[in-house]
Amino acid sequence: MSTYKNKESKQKSLTLYDSQLSKLGKDYSDIFLKTSFGRTHLVETGNKNGKPLLVFHGGNTSTAYNLLVHKFLLENFHIYAVDTIGHPGKSEETNLSPKNDTYGKWASEIIEALAYDKMACFGVSYGGGIIAKLMSVAPEKIDKAVLLVPAGINNAFPLSTIKMLLPLMQYKITKKEKYLRKIALFMTIKQEILDQDTLVILKDSFEHVRIKAGMPTNIDSKKAQLYEAATLVIAAEKDCFFPARKVLARAKQMFKNCLTEELKDSGHIHQLSDKIKSKIVDFLSD
Repeated sequence: MSTYKNKESKQKSLTLYDSQLSKLGKDYSDIFLKTSFGRTHLVETGNKNGKPLLVFHGGNTSTAYNLLVHKFLLENFHIYAVDTIGHPGKSEETNLSPKNDTYGKWASEIIEALAYDKMACFGVSYGGGIIAKLMSVAPEKIDKAVLLVPAGINNAFPLSTIKMLLPLMQYKITKKEKYLRKIALFMTIKQEILDQDTLVILKDSFEHVRIKAGMPTNIDSKKAQLYEAATLVIAAEKDCFFPARKVLARAKQMFKNCLTEELKDSGHIHQLSDKIKSKIVDFLSD
């Protein structure tokens, strides 16, 4: 099934992709890799003299938006930002199952195709779940990992998430921004952090993308025991999808070398403090 609703939707989504990439203010180049799951696109950018960092974005959004939100990474790291296959971007529109280890095998092939033995990894939400699957399939290919509000650790959706359905239906019927903001508020918690880039990417997802609701499933504890690389798991206290109290508890239980950080009074979509940004950079740089 196509990632987009139709050809016009695809064009509009990719136009937004290119527009948000241009806002980075950094040189970037396109890389297309062959994998057994389909052609995969990456954006290479950041500090070419820095440590290589493989970056995975959230589901139903894009690498361009993810880089814009986490622009602080570009100063220190040689970024390889992946367009998740089957999601918005320039990779193959092949649908991979989030219920098994397929995403992990795909991520492993990306590292091989880039000619690295192992890489530091940074993943947000769905992208964190992809890295978790990589931990299960090829733990030796991860140098270090930062998982930010990740899927795949403890996917225990609160019942309150169902409340998002009403404004979503209202938005689909009316296309009024006030309903889009109500949907976003479930994820941001705080109205003041809802910036234009986030509103635009959410609008793009709901209007142009065939939404994939399934998240990468929780990784098996026994497989996680084989993973030994240092990992920083950051979860948000009021995350409507992956609340910190559930995610961090299981991460500490599963991973041998794990640091955790809770984003207090924060939702799934949030703003990282300078302190947390510095912690991420320092952790990945060591």
